[in-house]
Amino acid sequence: MADDIVTSQKPSTSSQFNPPSRIICQVCQKQFSQYTCPRCNSRYCSLHCYKSHSLRCTESFMRENVVEELQQLQPNDETKQKMLDILRRFHSEEEADDMNEEDSTLSEEIIQKAFSGGQINFDDLSVEERKRFQRAVASGELSKMIEPWDPWWLRPSARTISLGKEGTQLVQPLAKQEASMLTENDPQSNQASEIPPGPETPLPPVSKLSSTQPSPLLAVHLVDIIYSYCFTLRLYNGDWQSDAIGSAMVMLSVSSVLGQGGQPETVLEALSYCLEQTCSPAYRHMGGLQFGVGLIDDVVSVLTLGCPALLCLLCDLQRLAQAGERELKSEKSRRSETRSKLKLAERKIYFMMSWVHEQPGESWSSLAAIVRAEKSGGINYESLSRSGKVKSKAEGVKGKVLIEEM
Repeated sequence: MADDIVTSQKPSTSSQFNPPSRIICQVCQKQFSQYTCPRCNSRYCSLHCYKSHSLRCTESFMRENVVEELQQLQPNDETKQKMLDILRRFHSEEEADDMNEEDSTLSEEIIQKAFSGGQINFDDLSVEERKRFQRAVASGELSKMIEPWDPWWLRPSARTISLGKEGTQLVQPLAKQEASMLTENDPQSNQASEIPPGPETPLPPVSKLSSTQPSPLLAVHLVDIIYSYCFTLRLYNGDWQSDAIGSAMVMLSVSSVLGQGGQPETVLEALSYCLEQTCSPAYRHMGGLQFGVGLIDDVVSVLTLGCPALLCLLCDLQRLAQAGERELKSEKSRRSETRSKLKLAERKIYFMMSWVHEQPGESWSSLAAIVRAEKSGGINYESLSRSGKVKSKAEGVKGKVLIEEM
């Protein structure tokens, strides 16, 4: 007699004296069951039916097996370190994916504007895009995309600048089309074109500009002016034309002579004011004291080049002041005080050009040596980094006789 076919869900009670009944699989209802789940006593025919008969049973079974295996393992330091490395790598890949997702979420309007060659301003960005932009600036990610600028006064071609007897350029500038063709064919001429051109008209003698004798402190004032020029160009990566008003404002704020009508009496006093401005909250992001010390080296380099380089520098600074004044005038800005300051600064720079042209060549190497000596021994950098104010090293010994009378 054939075995009975049972579809009941009751557990099997077969024994030696009670032959087993053939029960249909409770999952697929197609095959005869051969196995029984140890947790819920459900009958099933295959592994597939076991996995699908109850998610709770299968998950708990797998979990217990894994836990049992892990308990038997005794990890050493090497396996722990490997696991940590895997987790770190996984975390870094997740962050990179998030950054890629963020980078690709620019609005369609901004993308179209960029492709059409239009200028994108900070105000054009959405709130989220502004936050991402500011994070990229703070992390230094954007700085990697900007090619570092090589100052013209540090290039070999700056040592061979030659001007006429009246301070003018020996070669007048070419038209833009001719100049571009020349620079493509001759890389050396490209370097020379990066040097700002000197005066285009002869410089008048100082006696025609002023009826009084020039101040003996003009050499000190020149140090202040050179520092402000080098600061401005390094801040704008050599391209002050991109923001003439902003560049002019920076020049006035850093230079005591041009911006505040200051009359520093020593090289130390001139450098101290410039360093204090460099370490101020407005410009601290540029590098603070370390950046200021590097600018003093720039001043020494320019002075070492001599009169032709100084005239090119002052002529470029005059063009900067004129461009800032023109843009303020075209915008019909109410900043009349700033425009008057720029006019006065332009006149001072022109007077300084005529004075520099009349000085003997050896005077610049002597002034460079003085600046170098003040950088090495006169400035108290510790007090500057601590309080933002520069004090000479001699000021720290108040009430103490520096030279005792014998």
